[in-house]
Amino acid sequence: QVRLVESGGGLVQPGGSLRLSCVGSGSISSLYAVAWYRQAPGNEREFVARVTTGGSTNYAGSVKGRFTISRDNAKNTVYLQMNNLKPEDTAVYYCNSPSSFRPWGQGTQVTVSS
Repeated sequence: QVRLVESGGGLVQPGGSLRLSCVGSGSISSLYAVAWYRQAPGNEREFVARVTTGGSTNYAGSVKGRFTISRDNAKNTVYLQMNNLKPEDTAVYYCNSPSSFRPWGQGTQVTVSS
């Protein structure tokens, strides 16, 4: 089973940008959908964005217009470009395949603070 590993998090000021990467240990082309999720302290894990093999995308309302998800099957990578970040975006970000769920990885911490 392909393992998905997140990276790219960090500390950024409000209004700043980050790009997260979700890299597969093998080919991700067989995964119909790959999605990003996030979990803030004290909150449930929530859906952020999803991309399918055909390039269709879906976003949570709270990030629509600010975040962009994309995938590069040749690099076995799904990206999450996050612009105009807000303090409420602070969370641990995870990727997984909603069409073929696998054990959660360690995620990558995103902290938005001045």
